[in-house]
Amino acid sequence: MAGNPLSDIFRIKDLRDRILFTLGILLIHRLGSTLPIPGINLSALQAYFLTQNASGGLTVTDYLDFFSGGAFSQFSVFMLGIMPYISMTIIMQLLLLVFPKLKKISQEEGGRKRIQRYNRYGTVAICLVQGFAVTVYADSIPNAITLSRGLYTFVSMLTVTSGTIFLMWLGEQINQRGIGNGISLIIFAGIVSRMPKGVWVLIQSVQRGELNPVFIIVVFGIFVGVVILVIYEQRGQRKIPVHYAKRVVGRRMYGAQNTYVPFKINPSGVIPVIFASSILIFPLQIAQSLGPSIRWLQTFSVWLRPSGAAYIITYTVLIVFFAYFYTQVTLNPMEIAKNIRENGGSIPGIRPEKMEQQQLFLRTRYLVVTIG
Repeated sequence: MAGNPLSDIFRIKDLRDRILFTLGILLIHRLGSTLPIPGINLSALQAYFLTQNASGGLTVTDYLDFFSGGAFSQFSVFMLGIMPYISMTIIMQLLLLVFPKLKKISQEEGGRKRIQRYNRYGTVAICLVQGFAVTVYADSIPNAITLSRGLYTFVSMLTVTSGTIFLMWLGEQINQRGIGNGISLIIFAGIVSRMPKGVWVLIQSVQRGELNPVFIIVVFGIFVGVVILVIYEQRGQRKIPVHYAKRVVGRRMYGAQNTYVPFKINPSGVIPVIFASSILIFPLQIAQSLGPSIRWLQTFSVWLRPSGAAYIITYTVLIVFFAYFYTQVTLNPMEIAKNIRENGGSIPGIRPEKMEQQQLFLRTRYLVVTIG
C-alpha cells in the first residue's frame, strides 16, 4: 500500500536533510533582505516611499522590489538580488555565440570553470555599477544618508556587491547540498514573500469597499485557469518518430525498433521571462538612480516606466528573442541528427544521405520555434 508522498519525503533521511538545508538557506536569504545597508536612515526612507506609493501607479521601485522580495525599498544588503548574476550569464551566453574563440575555450577541458570565473568577474563589475547608482539614488532622498557621501559610497558599493556574491554562493549551496535549482528558488522565494502582504492589502480593500468581492472571485478563477493552462502547455511535447534497423554490436544482433525523439512545445519554460526582466532591470535602475542629476536619463526612465507602452513592447520583444535564443542554445538539431544517423536510425518521410541533417534541422526549427 502506497504511503502519503508528503510523509514519505521526511522518512528518507537524505531527502529530508536536503529539504531542511534548502529551507535554512532561504531563511538566511529572507533575513538578509531585511538587514539595511550601514548609513541608511530607515525612517526617512519609509516616509519617502510612502509618499511615492500615495501617488498611485506602478513605479520602477515596485518593479525592482518584485524580484528582490522587498529588499530594494528596504535598502538591504540583498537589494540587488540575484539579477546582476543572471544579467551577466545572459551577456556571457551571447558572447559565446558572437566570439568563436570564446566558445572554443568553453569546449576545452576545464573551459567551463574558466567561463564561470569570467561570469563571476563580470557580475562583480555589474554590481559595482549598480551599487554606485544606488548611492546616487539614496543621496536624492532627503535625510536618507547618515554618513558622509564618500564613506557611504564606499560602504554601499561594497555591501550590495558582497550581498549579491553571497546570494550566488547560497544558490550554489542549494545546488550541491539542497534540492537543486538554487538561483530559481532564491528568485521564487523573493516573489512569494510578498504574497502575504498583498493578500492583506486585498482584504483591507474589500473591507473599505474599494473592491467588489465578485470581481476578486472572477480574477481568482482566471488565475487558476491560467495556471492549469500553463501546466498543460509545459507538459506538452511533439514526438518525432525514429526507426532503427537491425544492427550488430559485438557478437549480439539487435532487432529493428521504433522509438521517438521528444521535443517539448515550450523547451525554454519561464527562462525567457526571467532573462527579459533581468535585462530590463539594469537600465531601469541606472536611469532612476542617476535621473535626478542627468536630464536625458530622467526622460528615459519616464519613457521606459513599467506601466508605459514602450516597456510592454520592449518586454514582449525580449521574451520572444530569449525564447528563440534559449532554444537555440539548449537544442542542437545537427547533433541530434548526427546521433540518429550514427546509430542506424532514420525518420520516416525524410530522405537519408546528405540532406538528412539539413531537413531534420529545418523540421526541428519549425516544430520547436513555430509551433511552440
